[in-house]
Amino acid sequence: MIATSARSTSRASTSRSSAKPLNSYKPFWAKRFGTAPFLPMSRAEMEQLGWDSCDIVLVTGDAYVDHPSFGMAVIGRVLEAQGFRVGIIAQPDWQSAEPFKALGKPNLFWGVTAGNMDSMINRYTADRKIRSDDAYTPGAEAGKRPDRAAIVYSQRCREAYKDVPIVLGGIEGSLRRIAHYDYWSDKVRRSMVVDSKCDLLLYGNAERALVEVAHRLAQREPVESITDVRGTAFVMRSSPEGWQEIDSSEVDQPGRVDEHVHPYQTTGERAQEQACATSQAAGEQVVRIVRRQDSSPGGAVAGNRAPALSAPAVSAEKENNPKAASVQPSHRVAPIVRDRSVIRLPSYEQVKADPVLYAHANRVLHLETNPGNARALVQAHGEGHTARDVWLNPPPIPLTTEEMDWVFDLPYARSPHPRYADENDRHDGATKIPAWEMIRFSVNIMRGCFGGCTFCSITEHEGRIIQSRSEASIIREVEDMRDKVQGFTGIVSDLGGPTANMYRLGCKSKEIEAACRKPSCVYPGICQNLTTNHDPLIAIYKRARKLPGVKKVLIGSGLRYDLAVKSPEYVKELVQHHVGGYLKIAPEHTEQGPLSKMMKPGIGTYDRFKQMFEKFSKDANKQQFLIPYFIAAHPGTSDEDMMNLALWLKRNGFRADQVQTFYPSPMATATAMYHSRMNPLKGVHRPDGPNADRAEVVDVVKGERRRRLHKAFLRYHDPNNWPLLREALKAMGRADLIGNGKQHLIPTWQPLGDGGYQSPRRTNSTAGTTPGQRATVATPAKRSGASGKPVKGTLLTQHTGLPPRELGAKSGAKPTTRPGAARSDARTRLDAKRGSPVGRGKRG
Repeated sequence: MIATSARSTSRASTSRSSAKPLNSYKPFWAKRFGTAPFLPMSRAEMEQLGWDSCDIVLVTGDAYVDHPSFGMAVIGRVLEAQGFRVGIIAQPDWQSAEPFKALGKPNLFWGVTAGNMDSMINRYTADRKIRSDDAYTPGAEAGKRPDRAAIVYSQRCREAYKDVPIVLGGIEGSLRRIAHYDYWSDKVRRSMVVDSKCDLLLYGNAERALVEVAHRLAQREPVESITDVRGTAFVMRSSPEGWQEIDSSEVDQPGRVDEHVHPYQTTGERAQEQACATSQAAGEQVVRIVRRQDSSPGGAVAGNRAPALSAPAVSAEKENNPKAASVQPSHRVAPIVRDRSVIRLPSYEQVKADPVLYAHANRVLHLETNPGNARALVQAHGEGHTARDVWLNPPPIPLTTEEMDWVFDLPYARSPHPRYADENDRHDGATKIPAWEMIRFSVNIMRGCFGGCTFCSITEHEGRIIQSRSEASIIREVEDMRDKVQGFTGIVSDLGGPTANMYRLGCKSKEIEAACRKPSCVYPGICQNLTTNHDPLIAIYKRARKLPGVKKVLIGSGLRYDLAVKSPEYVKELVQHHVGGYLKIAPEHTEQGPLSKMMKPGIGTYDRFKQMFEKFSKDANKQQFLIPYFIAAHPGTSDEDMMNLALWLKRNGFRADQVQTFYPSPMATATAMYHSRMNPLKGVHRPDGPNADRAEVVDVVKGERRRRLHKAFLRYHDPNNWPLLREALKAMGRADLIGNGKQHLIPTWQPLGDGGYQSPRRTNSTAGTTPGQRATVATPAKRSGASGKPVKGTLLTQHTGLPPRELGAKSGAKPTTRPGAARSDARTRLDAKRGSPVGRGKRG
């Protein structure tokens, strides 16, 4: 389906500085219709706007909320600003194609997405149990979208109007752009490009790619010829002309560590190497043509391969005998052109059959994610007459600050569509959309994350380069929210994004940034080339909290405390002015084994931040508490690691009421560990191969019982977990931790009960078999004084049953809890792993 024109290359490798600005396109003729108060969801709304048809129809698995934290609203408003008439079909009934005809036939294309969340993660828990609610649906009603919604919606769109191109986007498509491990079916599935039969898949934040695609389709260019747009994936039957194919084993061959892609190499060293390579390749190179033998099933890639080029070698023989080069058969060829080279990954059939090759493909994919040096990727699907390749162009060029401002300054209504209003014409009652309620009074100030946490897919979707808005644009949105959003009380719930404190942080050198191939800028330590200056963020905090009508600005996004400790001024501003009593941070674990597989800092960094937090809280005469979060059953975690974490929790007075078990999301590095039991971070080597001593096999927690055990260690205080923990501790030879003293982890006695657990927050309680009969839960009485306040020197959170804060109540009056505390806290962990509209809740 691909055109092999010569131009289908150079444009896909455009540098960031030369990328065409979003607002520089000539508007489409329909611009004359003006701006819609809401993008239409019905024919009646189209008629009110004077439209006879839609140029583009967007189909989404979320309810339509016209807010810049919701992907469909952003895409719709961006396309509208380009002059296109855009309609939205939200959460259609997928049982037939009729609901997809509600707005008529699109003039240009369908835009399809599963929504702000992956539809499988949205519906199923980490234990593969069906969730009882959907945060992106009015009234939190579940069941409003199908499993693998992007595939189902695409099929129905094709059925409705088969000749209309389908452009697929959103996080569900982004994380499934190549063959991927599917946790819910426990097998490797094909690329979503193949399964959905879409014409184009746009991955990442797709404004730049989508605007170009829309204008080219409007100019009647066939969708089959649009193969040169960055951030796109598509199916092709034959290789295009003028491209040089590189076997992925030449980039990162299983059984050998390639020094130039070592994850712990500093960017300075990498830049120096690249500079040397560039100088050596300035002229023509003498290379030998080496015929590669077909690989065996245990090799890197099977099948026929073109001749491979060996790297030029300057040997002592050549130096001593200048004629040696002419004696050996050699050919003089031009150096490899990086912008016109494509890396062939192992095929779908190979990665499906061989977990080692799956880990290898995942590693290579993550190495090719920097827009400054990433190359195109191709992966074969099928054999014989069904064979076709999935082609991935390099990642999209990040938006500039001016483009970010343009996107976020568009005329969003900042409210759900009127069709979702209740009988009082409001959206905060029975028809409330929880995801909108969570970000209703928040402002997204940046995109991207360079943390590289292996369990998180934000970097695979939004990229590692931080894209920040200007201070003026952020303040304008706060003022607009203050003046126009119904129900605003003066509290800004968040100024953040995927993380709270990466605003305007990045590489000190654009040249080094363009050459870097490290998976993280902050692991195993903060890169020497990374700026950690928080002054621009501090300035925004101070200016926002001083605005008239703004009482308080809270920070709800996950904090990267390893970055925060580099700026005591930032921690002081944060702690003394932007914490509403509790601050959530995510050490994720205390033991080095799992932390090294997560690419997270050691617990010592948490301790340093805790000291700063307590000091600045005390200086402000405020009683505030940290809420640390942890993951159970992450790859690389042993039973002993979880036992040590439980002991740490007990020593520090924590009782985690709600915990998270590792959730293998598609394309994440930790998911590759989970499936293959290999560590892609250090290179992929076969355990039974010639480099077996260099292979790192990862301890993977699989099976219901062991996953329950790891979760039970986090909730060591729950009596229902005590029988399982006693059995495990005895098997581990740690029966000394069973007893009734302070030094013991769990007691020897078992309370009467039916297996239920009464949580301090009833929504998290486990119902027993007999109503009213629940296990007795240890109380924090020993940690509290007669007044119910914590004993000095004890660190507690609301997870421990912390007494409610007094908010100015009169003497003798019943203490009042923080409004919405139970609800928001109950969703904190859910938001962190399921993802919020802007990646908010990603743990730092």
